Amino acid sequence: MEATDTHPRLISDWHAHVYFDAVSRDAAWQLRLVIEQEFASELESGALRLGRFHERPVGPHPMWSFQLGFGGDLLAPMLGWLTLNHGALDIFMHPNTGNALADHRDSAVWIGRSHELVLRGLGG
Repeated sequence: MEATDTHPRLISDWHAHVYFDAVSRDAAWQLRLVIEQEFASELESGALRLGRFHERPVGPHPMWSFQLGFGGDLLAPMLGWLTLNHGALDIFMHPNTGNALADHRDSAVWIGRSHELVLRGLGG
């Protein structure tokens, strides 16, 4: 089978962005701590990468956020865990295929409420 621009083999990894604001900051920090405990072995092995805790919008993200990075082998476990444990926080998840605009605009998964992204910097 030949890879096309819609073939899952083109996904190098996944990002999940946990959104929060000043009011929900403490809940986001608590979720981050729980993730560190629940996924300690994945963090230690490098299978899960935990990004910085941004208390300002960064890139296309309209809210404060922190990022989780992981490969396809963790997609189902992370999607399931975040779905059941996100509380009142919203989560934006997208693949990384090398086409940032399509990854963020066309291929996203939302847990909780969706938000309008700022896509100008990605060519949108």
